Amino acid sequence: MKSRIDILSIGDTATDAFIQLEPSVRVDDADTDDPRLSLPYGAKIPFLQAIIVPAVANAANAAVSFAKLGLRSALFANIGDDHNGQEILQALHASKVQTQFVRINRGKKTNYHYLLWYKTDRTQLMNFEHYDWHLPELHSIDRPAWIYLSRLGGDTLPLHHQIAKYVKAYPETKLVFQPDRFQIDFGTHKLADIYARTYLVFCNREEAVKITGSPTDHIPELMLRFHKLGSQNVVITDGPDGSYCSDGNRIWSMRTYPDPKPPLERTGAGDAFASTVTAALVLGKPLEEAMRWAPINSMSVVQAVGAQAGLLNVSQINRLLEHAPADYMPKIIEGK
Repeated sequence: MKSRIDILSIGDTATDAFIQLEPSVRVDDADTDDPRLSLPYGAKIPFLQAIIVPAVANAANAAVSFAKLGLRSALFANIGDDHNGQEILQALHASKVQTQFVRINRGKKTNYHYLLWYKTDRTQLMNFEHYDWHLPELHSIDRPAWIYLSRLGGDTLPLHHQIAKYVKAYPETKLVFQPDRFQIDFGTHKLADIYARTYLVFCNREEAVKITGSPTDHIPELMLRFHKLGSQNVVITDGPDGSYCSDGNRIWSMRTYPDPKPPLERTGAGDAFASTVTAALVLGKPLEEAMRWAPINSMSVVQAVGAQAGLLNVSQINRLLEHAPADYMPKIIEGK
């Protein structure tokens, strides 16, 4: 029996409240590695606007992206039995994301985050509710071909081991892992069973150094260390310098797609990138072609507020590929 799900995304979901600050706000130490948003203490500070975006965070953003790209997408997440939880369910339904695995927790609140939006970036104020996380029973009709695992709170280590055990029992299921801060803070040794069974892992260059314990941020060394952990395919992003991917035999570099105009707000660019690479692979594209798709969706997402409003479908991505610069191609930097 064919599953009703192509890919199941697993992770926290929340509502984001964007508060756009006026240009008069100051950033201290802007040219250092530790810039600080500066607001007058005890003052009444005007802001430009507030925009509320439900059903966000890494896994939910990916689930919406997968549905937009034509996949049968489902989300496993926890919400409270409040108004914000109902809004999240409504938003997911509107985005054609299956919600049979979204758990409504009686007497609990739904995650709600505030984002101080200044110029093109944001400072996130986050608070996570404590839910009882355990992997749902996936019968044959709901058994996904792919699982996409991303941000989960600090009390979810047992769930990660359940996922690793599931993928071991059903090796035909491909696991994609986009670790967030909590998962990186667990330490690689505690998630060794996840990395060992990961078909594809995503992170940025700084995160790759921390995850692998590498003494250098040299891309080939980082790729090698991920493969030694067990990850079959690795994608490392490097901000404006583009991205890199490895299938264990070859390493490619990929440039960014040119912005049509300056970015409006950068939330969700990484989620758009990772989910688009994944979706292209699910649709049967080779890794190097998937890497051409992803920067286009990231470029589009930063032209809108929030992580989902700018997401593209396959036709829109193909249209932009047709108009891409001549050098918009992955380049082999190691291997043949």
